[in-house]
Amino acid sequence: MNVDLFDYELPESLIAQTPLPNRTGSRLLALNKETGAVDHLMFEQLDQFLKAGDVLVLNDTRVIPARLFGFKADTGAKAEVLLLKALGEDRWEALVKPGKKLPVGAQIQFGVAEAGAGGEAPLTAVIEEASDMGGRVLRFTYKGIFAEILERLGQMPLPPYIKEQLSEKERYQTVYAKHEGSAAAPTAGLHFTQAYLERLRECGVHIAYLTLHVGLGTFRPVSADKVEEHRMHEEYFELPPETAELINRVKAEGGKVAAVGTTSARTLESAARISRDAGLPEGTLMACSGWTDIFIYPGVPLLVVDALLTNFHLPKSTLVMLVSALAGRENILRAYKEAVEKEYRFFSFGDAMFIY
Repeated sequence: MNVDLFDYELPESLIAQTPLPNRTGSRLLALNKETGAVDHLMFEQLDQFLKAGDVLVLNDTRVIPARLFGFKADTGAKAEVLLLKALGEDRWEALVKPGKKLPVGAQIQFGVAEAGAGGEAPLTAVIEEASDMGGRVLRFTYKGIFAEILERLGQMPLPPYIKEQLSEKERYQTVYAKHEGSAAAPTAGLHFTQAYLERLRECGVHIAYLTLHVGLGTFRPVSADKVEEHRMHEEYFELPPETAELINRVKAEGGKVAAVGTTSARTLESAARISRDAGLPEGTLMACSGWTDIFIYPGVPLLVVDALLTNFHLPKSTLVMLVSALAGRENILRAYKEAVEKEYRFFSFGDAMFIY
């Protein structure tokens, strides 16, 4: 299957640069995955598609200020680091810029006003090895607590199509963010407030949580010509016992499992395959954790997810392929074309889409 089949035209003016003042203020495109029918609504009308006994599954990962700017110690050249995965013992997998000028052995200083400013840098990294997919493994040295230093020196790792830093860091976190470790936000969840989640609970909708720490898979474009040749980067996930048990009960009682975001969907489908391999009936979940590189595209069945709340994704991305696996490529591209015509806001800070 050719990657170009998942391309579409998007005017740059429709790429949302800032979040709306009100989290729940976005538009909502509702897509019936069986008929292809589209409805144009507001986000707070999501409850029309959820009934008592359904479950909404949220990713409670928390974004760390993972983008660091510093200077190469020997030349004073500017350097940028994007932290992706904690490896333990102050070692991190990361992306670096400029990659060609930051080989193994290079030292980067952070927290100094300029190159050669004198004094001891509060944070220093040495590149220990080159990792797969163009990354690096860095070892940090510092005095104090790493998380506190990162909070002070780091910036939110906004996607490259967003040109400005946020004035309020929490707008790139979901209101239920809990477990630190992501290099990007699970952006479908940015639409929720605690008040709206409570409103859904009052309607009898269950709210459940899992964790997937977003890593390189989010930043890496599809470079292969054929979809089947693309390989996802591993990301860490946890499906807690209470979430697995709740979803199994909802399924048994005829309720719908609605994932909030592609990260939640990938976690649930990863857990479903682990559970199946452990001998459980297909579609039944057990608590599990680990690393997943699951790649879902048309032809790959979804074993647990019935519905998906998501944003609009980049052309030819793995995320467009995932939503196409749920709703069909033709339905998705038709809905995207209609969203462009009606000037929806696209990508991380954009409007929402509910596939049911």
